[in-house]
Amino acid sequence: MYRFLFSSKWLGYLLLAAIFATACVFLGRWQMDRRAETLAEINRVVSNYSATPIPFSAARDQFTRLDPAKEWTQVELQGTYDVDGQRIVRNRPLNGQPGYEVVVPFRLASGGTVIIDRGWLPIGNKNPGSPDSVPAPPAGEVTAVVRLKHPEPELQRRAPQGQLASIDLNAYAAQLGYPILTGAYGQLASETPPAADMPVAFPKPSTEEGTHLSYSLQWFAFGVLMFVGFGYAARQQARNAAIDAEDDDAEEPGGTVHAAVTSRRRPQPPRKRKKATSEEEEDALLDAQGY
Repeated sequence: MYRFLFSSKWLGYLLLAAIFATACVFLGRWQMDRRAETLAEINRVVSNYSATPIPFSAARDQFTRLDPAKEWTQVELQGTYDVDGQRIVRNRPLNGQPGYEVVVPFRLASGGTVIIDRGWLPIGNKNPGSPDSVPAPPAGEVTAVVRLKHPEPELQRRAPQGQLASIDLNAYAAQLGYPILTGAYGQLASETPPAADMPVAFPKPSTEEGTHLSYSLQWFAFGVLMFVGFGYAARQQARNAAIDAEDDDAEEPGGTVHAAVTSRRRPQPPRKRKKATSEEEEDALLDAQGY
């Protein structure tokens, strides 16, 4: 009944179904991997974002090479800002609005320099391509609490003088002309004494899981449904073939109808004889009497 499945046509259908299902499984696993990354990020935010700040001496190694599990860890720094080394980072949207971020070198009292991202600024209305004004950091000795962040990769695009295309710490160090710690930078949480004017503070990262799980389940379901559809189509094909075979068996060669078909015909009722009229009956009676 299902011999047609070995035909080139149906084998081609089966191959297409297998390719489609494989693609669905790949996309489903990709969504599961993205979910795992999202859950790991959520765990880092929950564990580190609001934890008690640790001193720089305990986090020095993280500024050389940041452990992914330590991202968002709060670190307390003491030192002074190098205002001359301040830069603006381009193309930094926040809540759907275009803008910039302000990064400043921070010279540590214990030696060494780290980069602090002090916050966000909207695009300017006076000078295209730059903010209207950049709030100055506090002068003199400052105690800053920052959250550790990974440096960003280099972007193959130029930036105007005094600006950066990304927070690429190696490229930033080349502009400054003196060494800085390039394994991580700090996103400002607070500083003492506070500045008279501050950039917009960064919002807390989202801890919502998102829709990765539902998307992955949908892709897996699509892969299963492809084979369900293939099976349904094969079953319908088999049923149609069975009906055609039964019709072919019901007819003999040469156009004569098989007896089995004839026997299934509905018997015809006997025909009723036409009732003779009264005149015919009278003539038949006279003939019988010899008249």
